[in-house]
Amino acid sequence: MAVTAGLAIPVQGRINGALGARLNDGIAAAVVSFTTGLILMVLVSLVLPRGRRGLGQILPALRERRFPPYYAAAGVIGAVFVFAQSFTVGLLGVALFTVATVTGQTLSGLLVDRLGIGPAGKKSVTGIRVLGTVLTIAAVAWAVSPRFGGAGGAGGSGAEPGQLLLPVLLPVIAGFLMSFQQAMNGMATVHYGTPIAATLVNFISGAIVLWLAWLIKLAVAGAGNALPQEWWYYLGGPMGCAFIGLGALLVRSLGVLVTGLGMIAGQLLGSLGLDLVLPTPGTIVALPTVLGTILTLGAIVLATLPWPRGALKR
Repeated sequence: MAVTAGLAIPVQGRINGALGARLNDGIAAAVVSFTTGLILMVLVSLVLPRGRRGLGQILPALRERRFPPYYAAAGVIGAVFVFAQSFTVGLLGVALFTVATVTGQTLSGLLVDRLGIGPAGKKSVTGIRVLGTVLTIAAVAWAVSPRFGGAGGAGGSGAEPGQLLLPVLLPVIAGFLMSFQQAMNGMATVHYGTPIAATLVNFISGAIVLWLAWLIKLAVAGAGNALPQEWWYYLGGPMGCAFIGLGALLVRSLGVLVTGLGMIAGQLLGSLGLDLVLPTPGTIVALPTVLGTILTLGAIVLATLPWPRGALKR
């Protein structure tokens, strides 16, 4: 289930990236994605009996402080991630965006499990986990390396390596925060009784932040292009619903690191397939990109091997 959820992320990234380019406004694209996702989650919460029960638990859980109140703002992290997609995928390509988020998410998965923020409790930082994390980061760096080589600038797109520093750093930060979002959502799911309510709260907080950011941008720089008529531009939000909901469900039993690594496996496979079959302009899929992706998958498998006895602490 985690790998399947991960497969949706590069598709969502391609859609949000294309929408950002079409609107000439990355913030507006993120607003559209979160708003469509919010509309879907409101409908699901009202139609499904489990969704209605979850709705009834949101305010009591927050009022009684069953978990830290700031967990309800986990959707802000999702807003950062979607904005990073919309702003950078068109420039970096889906594969490079994905390996950048992998770097941040792998590091933070270790940290979050060690701190015990999620519902699965504390998990020790074992040697096998550290080795898998280090190999993952090394593989990511290898996969990214063609983007910074060559005389024609990064990726042949005419950009100098220094100009790609911010576009690469942004998804790394977004990936680092994702593990915290999954842990917060998992804890909220326990007290709401369903991941539907946790996903809804995510989209409410994320949409509020993005709408405020877009209104400020609108006042300062004006609006971008008009909304497109093609229906597929509006699928990013529903895909985010599936990703957030499954993550909130799985993190309770798998823990943050293993859930994240399973999703990373799906991201890598899906992103490489997209860049091979439907490449965006300027996308590079060189041999190190392919081999780095394969090595990353091997490192993920290594990190999920059984821990030594006594490694799990609750």
